[in-house]
Amino acid sequence: MKSRDLQLVNLRPEIPSAKVSENMSLNEQFQNKTLRPIAKLQNDLLLAVFRNYIKKHKNKFYELKLEQRHIYIENAIQKDVKFRNSLKGIIIGQFTLAEFEDYIKNSSSLNKRMMNIVKERLQSQIQLLEEEMAY
Repeated sequence: MKSRDLQLVNLRPEIPSAKVSENMSLNEQFQNKTLRPIAKLQNDLLLAVFRNYIKKHKNKFYELKLEQRHIYIENAIQKDVKFRNSLKGIIIGQFTLAEFEDYIKNSSSLNKRMMNIVKERLQSQIQLLEEEMAY
């Protein structure tokens, strides 16, 4: 493994619950071996990027009730193509070259998994997106 690849893999946190086994699909293996650890590593950046998204959209998020905030996060990720692409870049930029080769073979399906992971991370930490926490 090349130096960059080795450094990237060594930076990633271990996630004991993200098991990888031979009877899983290749996409599920990739999700648990690569996507989940990268999302966890990039968590603080993902939160900061979403706080910036809220700010750029006139802080409407803060006027919403909890359930509506969950929907807001989902809509931002699913419908705002520029925002979605920037989130993908945050994750893909942490791939090793071999992981990128695997990713491009089935990017459509893996993008869905990737965005679901990001959405779940943001929604599960919604309290960290409170207005007073954002500054």
